[in-house]
Amino acid sequence: MKQVLNVVKYTLLLSVSALLMWYALQGQDLSRIGQYVREANYWWLLLTLILSAFGYFSRAYRWKMQIEPTGHHPKYWDVYHAMMVGYLANLVLPRMGEVIRCSVLRRTSGVPVQVALGTVVTERVIDVLVLLGLLATVLLLDFNTFWNFVTEKLLAGKYDELARNRTPLLVALGIALLLLLGLGYAVFRNLERLRQNALFSKAVGFVKGVLAGAFSVLKLENKGLFLFHTFFTWAVYYLMDYLAFFAFPETYDLGMRAGLAVLTFGALGMAAPVAGGIGPFHIMVQSVLLVYGVSREAGIAYALVVHGSQTLLVVLMGGISFAASMIKSGKGAKRRGVSEVALESEAL
Repeated sequence: MKQVLNVVKYTLLLSVSALLMWYALQGQDLSRIGQYVREANYWWLLLTLILSAFGYFSRAYRWKMQIEPTGHHPKYWDVYHAMMVGYLANLVLPRMGEVIRCSVLRRTSGVPVQVALGTVVTERVIDVLVLLGLLATVLLLDFNTFWNFVTEKLLAGKYDELARNRTPLLVALGIALLLLLGLGYAVFRNLERLRQNALFSKAVGFVKGVLAGAFSVLKLENKGLFLFHTFFTWAVYYLMDYLAFFAFPETYDLGMRAGLAVLTFGALGMAAPVAGGIGPFHIMVQSVLLVYGVSREAGIAYALVVHGSQTLLVVLMGGISFAASMIKSGKGAKRRGVSEVALESEAL
């Protein structure tokens, strides 16, 4: 039954991606989009791929730094391969890559899944904080540009209508708040009974492990180096989007502010729970470029090429990491088997 539900869930997510891609391409001249894609300067895109690879190396080192304060000391390449396998999995199984990379690291380095998952949670929290900072920066720098676009072209007079009909929204928020309070009260009343439940105890143990990994960032010996890798990773993301402007005549003249906006809203699209950000990323990037005067066809062509090239890079690097991890896991399993045989022999 669980497998059937998983199949249904991922089928629905893929359907959402397909629907969003259809929406992004609806009513556009496909021949013009194809022309933009064919005439792109792929040397600039090659440069973005090289930068992206360095970004992955840096991100893996930052993850290793987070794990070490928990008392585990995996090798750098084991951490890197596990991370890339997770990114590869995210192309097919949305958000499952985070769990899969922790599972791979457990097999290759013995780091408990819950501890590794805790460090991943902290990593995501840090990324969200950075993204919120970028969003605030973009809106401050180009607030009038975005506000005029939203009010004049998107809402087109609907803002007043939305303001007059706030009652359904307020009712929905009130119901959600009541349900949340009711759930909290029920858990509080039955806390002693829950503590006696084996499944609840396991869940508590798992949460404790996650928290141990999450708070490992507070025990870092070199917080400055950690911050450097965080800054370097996001700087690479920014340069990837900005340098890709030079691959297309329609985006060649866009400035650094536009690059920051594409990075921010593109990252929001990639965070959507769909396979590889397909659909949401393209719509977000196309919409942002539309704000800066780029046509819909040129905007979607930019999004298709940038996303496609990065996806191919993840497939290549993730595929190599998957093979390396499987080989390492196999050798580890053989060593464990030999050790168990030796112990049995000594016992006899």
